[in-house]
Amino acid sequence: MNVKGIHHLSAMTGDAPGNFKFYTEVLGMRLIKKTVNQDDTSAYHLFYGDERGNPGTELTFFDFPGIGPTRAGASSISGTSLRVPSDTALKYWLDRFTEHGVKHTAITEFAGRNVIFFEDPEGQQLSLVSDETNSGVKGGIPWDQSPVPAEFGIIGLGPVKLTVRKPDSTLAALKLIGFTEKNRIPALVKGQEDIIVMQVGAGGSGAEVQVEPRSDLSVAALGKGGVHHVAFRVDDKEELLSWIEVLNKAGLRNSGFVERYYFRSLYFREPNGILFELATDGPGFDTDEPFETLGESLALPPFLEDQRQSIEANLRPLSTKRTV
Repeated sequence: MNVKGIHHLSAMTGDAPGNFKFYTEVLGMRLIKKTVNQDDTSAYHLFYGDERGNPGTELTFFDFPGIGPTRAGASSISGTSLRVPSDTALKYWLDRFTEHGVKHTAITEFAGRNVIFFEDPEGQQLSLVSDETNSGVKGGIPWDQSPVPAEFGIIGLGPVKLTVRKPDSTLAALKLIGFTEKNRIPALVKGQEDIIVMQVGAGGSGAEVQVEPRSDLSVAALGKGGVHHVAFRVDDKEELLSWIEVLNKAGLRNSGFVERYYFRSLYFREPNGILFELATDGPGFDTDEPFETLGESLALPPFLEDQRQSIEANLRPLSTKRTV
């Protein structure tokens, strides 16, 4: 049993067309799957990633038109980072963000790496983190048809920041699935405790969680611009089933085995209320679509295919077919 790092992050949007435009045209990620939220098929589920949507590169969004904005606070996934290959790449992104009117900071150092903090159009708190001195979990491969040159392109998910009122219980949940403490860094807010940096597997940016204690905050309210859950990588279904036994023994209520078709899942909430997922590395996103046309059509897993007509009738039109 070996949790290997971050698998994906799932966030919220109220504007699927605008979300698609920003993440593909500005950030240069590839939409590798346009499908639906399997628990609410009236909502799109959009998956962005590297050229194939390899595990550890996927940033996904549930689309709920009209949803209100997230209210920042505790018991939340408060920071999402995306890896780029080098410090030189960060300099490229400064110019690109200025060109596209993206709200961003200068290059700064955080948790031992050079980063740029920025926001998407709905206020999601993001950062680009340089892999210049990174080791551990390898990054992905940028799509060769991205508007961003490959040498500067996003290669996967970096450290995830969790903001909680009671860090010890969150740390215990992370330790249960294999995380160990790497180090601690000074708090971002005066009077608060240091941020605890946790890592798993081979370590590095793709396997790091930063736990930020914040006793001064009320509980967050999830909306557009917020993050719904974070998923961690496991090898296969057999390992996933073993983790169910571990969670049950620890007294953590969980979903049990969930078939997502593109991967298999197990969900549970750590004691501060943040939703964690364990997800298998396969089968992958080219299971039902050719690599060349990933994300261009609405893909449905076999168990939803007989509902396609009614599902499509309840979705807003969203054109993702490439025209070039």
